[in-house]
Amino acid sequence: MEKKALIVGVSGITGSNLAQELVDQGWNVYGLARNPSIGVESVVPVAANLLDEQGLGQALEGISPTHVFITTWMRNETEAENIRVNGTMVRNVLNALSGKQSVQHVALVTGLKHYLGPFEAYAQAGNLPETPLREEQPRLAFDNFYYAQEDEVFAAAARDGFTWSVHRPHTVIGKAVGNLMNLGTTLAVYATLCKETGRPFVWPGSEAQWTGLSDVTDARILAKQLVWAATTPEASNQAYNIVNGDVFRWSWLWKQIADHFTIEAEGFNGSVRPLEAEMAADRATWEAIAQRYGLRESNLDRLASPWHTDLDLGRPIEVMTDMTRSRTLGFNAYQSTRASFFDLFEALRKDRIIP
Repeated sequence: MEKKALIVGVSGITGSNLAQELVDQGWNVYGLARNPSIGVESVVPVAANLLDEQGLGQALEGISPTHVFITTWMRNETEAENIRVNGTMVRNVLNALSGKQSVQHVALVTGLKHYLGPFEAYAQAGNLPETPLREEQPRLAFDNFYYAQEDEVFAAAARDGFTWSVHRPHTVIGKAVGNLMNLGTTLAVYATLCKETGRPFVWPGSEAQWTGLSDVTDARILAKQLVWAATTPEASNQAYNIVNGDVFRWSWLWKQIADHFTIEAEGFNGSVRPLEAEMAADRATWEAIAQRYGLRESNLDRLASPWHTDLDLGRPIEVMTDMTRSRTLGFNAYQSTRASFFDLFEALRKDRIIP
């Protein structure tokens, strides 16, 4: 049977890399977003607002996907609003497709806030989970929009009879401009600012993150796991952690990134030094850099998300994930983390995002 994928959130880091993977594997791919053009040949763009139920239904009227990949979310002021808005977006998509009876599998991408808590209670003392994080760990006693998204998928699966998978990446490394959570690009932009202004590349996070073990998720390996779970019957109806497969310490990787940009690295000095404060006055500097080198994006806020990088690197515990569940079922893809960052930096240079 012909495989027809609908990627919800195709313009993001996860969605755009997934689109490329599916096209490479010969799928018919529809990419849904408010601005769905991503430059991947053969992806059919579908422009829609997930909160506009009527407009979404009209946009999907002629599309009957066999597989749906939900890779997007919207940040709001409170977790209650995160739950309402993000749960509604998932529900609206699945309701719009329900009558077609074409959907065989729905994959939902969430993340490690499933274990670490929502923004309002993120990795707080007294609520820290045991690591490595394992899929069988129970939900926390906090309201969490990831749980709301899952519950919408589970309810629709029970109603419509499709299988599902949930994917929980660590920090996703990949290219996308205008993404709310983009540590790799944020560090590339920060390193560029350091190089152009002669500043040291200052570690912004905690001692636990500096010295402890960590892992990350390349968007390309996340895409591979999404396709694997969607097409492997024994992988159905499970949640999966997904990381590169190696571990590292930021005390090692920070120096690697600094050397790549030929700048001076400065490690943990006894206190957290948030990147958001470090980059707060850099908007005009970035505009000047963009003009000097003919870069494609002069708006620093469209490229960097220092608040999210601070959230990740400021955690008071080391964070790494266990992948036994998918490994046992045969998912054996691996990605070098050092290569994840350096591949991204080269892609950003090629696309004139950084000089």
